[in-house]
Amino acid sequence: MITVRAQQVSKAFEGNQALERIDLEVQAGEIVGLIGPDGAGKTTLLRCICTLLTQDEGRIEVLGMDTRHQRAGIRARIGYMPQQFSLYPDLTVQQNLDFFAELFEVPPAERAERLEKLYRFSRLGPFRDYPAQALSGGMKQKLALSCALIHTPPLLVLDEPTFGVDPLSRQEFWEILQEVNRQGTTILVSTGYMDEADLCHRVGLMNAGRMVAFGQPDQLRSLYRYPLFLVEGERLRQLRDFFRAQPEVHSTRLFGDSLHVSFNRPPQPEQWQRWLRTWEGPPFRWEVINPAIEDVFLELAEGA
Repeated sequence: MITVRAQQVSKAFEGNQALERIDLEVQAGEIVGLIGPDGAGKTTLLRCICTLLTQDEGRIEVLGMDTRHQRAGIRARIGYMPQQFSLYPDLTVQQNLDFFAELFEVPPAERAERLEKLYRFSRLGPFRDYPAQALSGGMKQKLALSCALIHTPPLLVLDEPTFGVDPLSRQEFWEILQEVNRQGTTILVSTGYMDEADLCHRVGLMNAGRMVAFGQPDQLRSLYRYPLFLVEGERLRQLRDFFRAQPEVHSTRLFGDSLHVSFNRPPQPEQWQRWLRTWEGPPFRWEVINPAIEDVFLELAEGA
């Protein structure tokens, strides 16, 4: 069953194209990630899916309903968590949850059980009497997620929920999402963190308003056609410039404290020794690696 279907969706703001002929299908029970940098169009697409914006062209169906004509029905059946924390800071954790339970008309007979379930997921039980503004960034995100889940929606839409959250809280947040998904909720989530791709069943890579690739993470990695090496050493920027000047090199990119260097054809050991002798700097180390999603994205984005 298809939970979300977008066909040839375009959207512009004052002449600037935010989305250009986007196609997307989300199957029931999936976690689908939209990955790309700021300005890629992820938020615009999610807002169109949630009926907060209307696309200029194309068609979007959510849970079998058309976003242009059945907005109320869609909004009643989805959970949406925007990029910015949007709950009531002066209310406690419990009061925020009670408010959203009332808003979504959760039956009183079911409310206590749902709240306790959400407290177990989020581990916010000890903080239920804290005002929302007193929570850490990670706990605020867990509270926002709990409020979006209070009416047990079949579809959960999250816009960069882990942005600015520390690594441990990011991990805990994704553990909660995976548990929610195992219990039957379909999840559509956007993120700027490429490493979160492997936590999704399928991934859409977006850039400049376009969907440049869509598929399972391993399928996307298979799109990378060049031999790829990790190079470690000192003076990385100069080392990057050195490899860029070599005719055998396809691309050279900084990745943290190392380089990812791809080649038009696999380099032979004697070539590495020649580069080691030619390089006017401290010795460097190299090893062959598999491409990461970020390698794939950069290659596709630059090609586009």
